[in-house]
Amino acid sequence: MSLALYLGSYLVQAAEDMPWTPAGVLHRRFLGWVRAADPSTPAVQQRSTATVRAEPSREAPEQAR
Repeated sequence: MSLALYLGSYLVQAAEDMPWTPAGVLHRRFLGWVRAADPSTPAVQQRSTATVRAEPSREAPEQAR
């Protein structure tokens, strides 16, 4: 995602440097590789910062069978 933002800034610069070039051509060249967003997923995905133990604690009591 950050690469798309980075290239988006270059798209703006290219549009200023080459005003005769159609915007659609520049968009396809700089950002055409970005997939269309799926409406069922949020635009920005949050990553959890919570930590999860890989193994149960040895100090935890065993469950009765």
